[in-house]
Amino acid sequence: MSENRSKARHRRRKTALVAGVPLSLAAAGTMAYGTVVGVFGEDAVSRAAAAGPAWAAETADGFASVNALGQNGTYGGRGGKTVTVRTLADLEKYATAAEPYVIVVAATINMNPVGKEIKVASDKTIVGSGTSGHIVGGGFFLGSGVHNVIIRNLTIRDSYQGTWNDKDHDFDAIQMDGAHHVWIDHNDLRHMADGLIDSRKDTTYVTVSWNKLSQNNKTFGIGWTTNTTADLTIHHNWFRETEQRNPSTDNVAHAHLYNNFLEDVSGTGIASSYGNYARGNTRMVLENSYFQGMRNPVTKDSTAAVVQRGNVFSGTSGRNESGGTAFDPKKYYSYTLDRAADVPSLLKSGAGPRSSIGTTTTAKARAAAATTLTVAKDGSGQYTSVQRAVDAVPANNTSRVVISVKPGTYREVVKVPSNKPHVTIQGSGGSRKDTTIVYGNAAGMRKPDGSGTYGTPGSATMSIQSDDSQVRNLTVTNDFDEKANQSLSGHQAVALLTRADRIVLDGVIVNGDQDTLQLETAAKDKLGRVYVTNSYVTGNVDFIFGRATVVVDKSVITLKKRWNGTSAGYVTAPSTPANRKGILINRSTVNGDVSAGSFFLGRNWHPGGDTTVRPQATVRNSTLSAAIKSTPWTDMGGFSWKQDRFAEYDNRGPGAGSESGNRPMLTDAQAADQEVADWLAGWTPGA
Repeated sequence: MSENRSKARHRRRKTALVAGVPLSLAAAGTMAYGTVVGVFGEDAVSRAAAAGPAWAAETADGFASVNALGQNGTYGGRGGKTVTVRTLADLEKYATAAEPYVIVVAATINMNPVGKEIKVASDKTIVGSGTSGHIVGGGFFLGSGVHNVIIRNLTIRDSYQGTWNDKDHDFDAIQMDGAHHVWIDHNDLRHMADGLIDSRKDTTYVTVSWNKLSQNNKTFGIGWTTNTTADLTIHHNWFRETEQRNPSTDNVAHAHLYNNFLEDVSGTGIASSYGNYARGNTRMVLENSYFQGMRNPVTKDSTAAVVQRGNVFSGTSGRNESGGTAFDPKKYYSYTLDRAADVPSLLKSGAGPRSSIGTTTTAKARAAAATTLTVAKDGSGQYTSVQRAVDAVPANNTSRVVISVKPGTYREVVKVPSNKPHVTIQGSGGSRKDTTIVYGNAAGMRKPDGSGTYGTPGSATMSIQSDDSQVRNLTVTNDFDEKANQSLSGHQAVALLTRADRIVLDGVIVNGDQDTLQLETAAKDKLGRVYVTNSYVTGNVDFIFGRATVVVDKSVITLKKRWNGTSAGYVTAPSTPANRKGILINRSTVNGDVSAGSFFLGRNWHPGGDTTVRPQATVRNSTLSAAIKSTPWTDMGGFSWKQDRFAEYDNRGPGAGSESGNRPMLTDAQAADQEVADWLAGWTPGA
C-alpha cells in the first residue's frame, strides 16, 4: 500500500461513527467450547454464552457438503438468530419456524406426549449446550422437501415402551422422509421405541458423523423406497449394543461408510443380528471401520455391491461379504481416513456430545487423527522447508494438518493456498523467537520470471489463503531494506498476509516496516475474520491494514522509526466494506522507541478511490504510549476520516486522551456492541 495517495472524489457520509454495525453474514466457525472468559474476557461472558457454542455455525462434510438440489452444502441456521431454549414450547416454536435459527438446547426437555417428533423446518441448526441438551421420550421429524438442517451435540433418548421388537410405536430419535442436506453429528442416541435414525423415502445428501448409537434394536435404517437415488456418508460413529440396522441401507445409490466402530460386548442382554447391510441395489464403499464381536458384520444382497478396504474384524462371526463395483467417494468430496486400528480409542473418547472442545471441527478426541508434518533445517524432520510441507498437504483436506517447524531460521516464501484449509503452522521451540520465517520482497521489486512486480500482497513472506488456518509460536519477518533501496518505487513489504476466514494468529511475532500485517478476505463480498492474540506486531506505515474483520487482542503493537531514523507513521489502515466490522484493537499495548506525538492510530483507506467502503477501526481498553498523537486519526486519499468509522473507548496511558471532535469516543452503549464477541460474529477461535 502506498504511503502517498492521490486525491479522489467521494460522497459525504451521514455520520462520523456508526457503532455496532451488524454483520449480514455469520459464516462458519470452529468447534470451540472452551472457557468463554479465556477468549473474550469477563465483560463478554454473558454475551458470548447467549450466542451459543461457536461450532453451531459449522458446515457439513461428506455428501451433506455436496452442492445439489438447489442447496449449496449444509450449514443449517447460519445467518439466522441464535436462541437458547429450555422448554418444549420454545424448542418447537423455533424448530418449526420458517426463518433460519441456531437453536441451542440448554436443558433436559421431556416430550409430551411421549413419542412426539417435532416437525423441523428447513434452515435450522439444533445444537446442545455442552452436555446439557437432552431430548427425552421423542425426537425430530424432517418431512418431504425439508433441507439444510443440522442436529448436533444432543442426547436423544428413552422413548422405549417396554417391547424390544416394537411394531406399535414409531418413536424415533430422528426420522427423515424425503428430506435432503442433513448433518447429524456428535449426538448420543439411545433406547428408543423404534429407530435411532430412520432415513426414508429418498432422503439424500446426508452425513452422519461422530455419534454414539446404543441400547437399541432397529438402530439406523435407510431406504423404504424402490428408487435408487439417495447419497449418504456415515463416518466415525460408535454402534454399541445395537441388534440390527447398523445401518441397513436399502436401494442407496452411494453409501460411503468409513471409520465406524461396531461393538457387540459379550455377556450383555443385547446381541447383534448383523452389522452393515447392503440391500437391494445399494452401492456401498466400506473403509477402515472396526468390527468387534459382531455377528454377520458385513452382509449384502445378491443385487447389491459392497467394496471393502482396510477394515478390521476382531472376534466376529458369520457373514462377511463384499463384491461388485461401487464408486469413488473422492469424485464427490474429499475426506481423510483414520487408521482402522485407531478407531476404537478414537471413538470411545470422541463420539457423542462434547462438553469442552478446544480444537477445530472434530474435537480434541480427534487430535490423534490430525496429520502432523515436521520441518527441520538440519534434515531431522520430514521436510527441510515449510513450503514443501505445505505442498504435501492434500487439496481440499477435511481435517487439521499441523506443520510443526523446529527451531531455526527459514529463509523462504510460504503460501498456503485456498484449497488447503485447516492448516496450522506452528513453531516447536520453547519461544516464538526460536523459529523464524523470513524473506525480503517488496511491492516494487520485479519478479525473477520477468512477469512484473510483486505488488503489495505478492511481497508477503507468509500468505495464508485457506479458511480455518492458524499460525502459532513463531516469528514471521519481512526484512526488505528500505534504506538500501531508495530508488525503488514501492516499499510496501508485507510479512504476513491473510486472505481467508476464521484465521488464528496466536503467540506470533510479525516484523516489518511498511504494511507489515495485511488482513484481507478472499473476495470483496466474502467474510474474513482474523483473531490475533498474545502476539507482537511491529511496523511504521499502515502496518495493520486491509478489509478483513480483525481482532488484535492481548497483544503488543510496537512502533518503529523509519529507515532514516525519523518518527512518523500510522498503525492501522482499514478498508472495511460498509456492512462489516473492521479492525478492533482490544486489551493491547501500543508503544515503541519513537518520538512523542509522532504516530496516528490510523487512517481511512479507500482502495482506488472506492466510495462504497466505510473503513472502521476501534481501539479500546488498551494502553497507549506518548507516541500517539492527541488527534489520533487522519485522512487518506482525499477521504475524510470523520465520514468513516473511527473511535476509542476506555484507553489509558500517556497517549490516551479525552473526547473531542477530533477524538471520538464510544458511549457505554456503543461499546457494549463493539466487543470481541460482536466482532467475531458467532465464531469462537479454537485453542
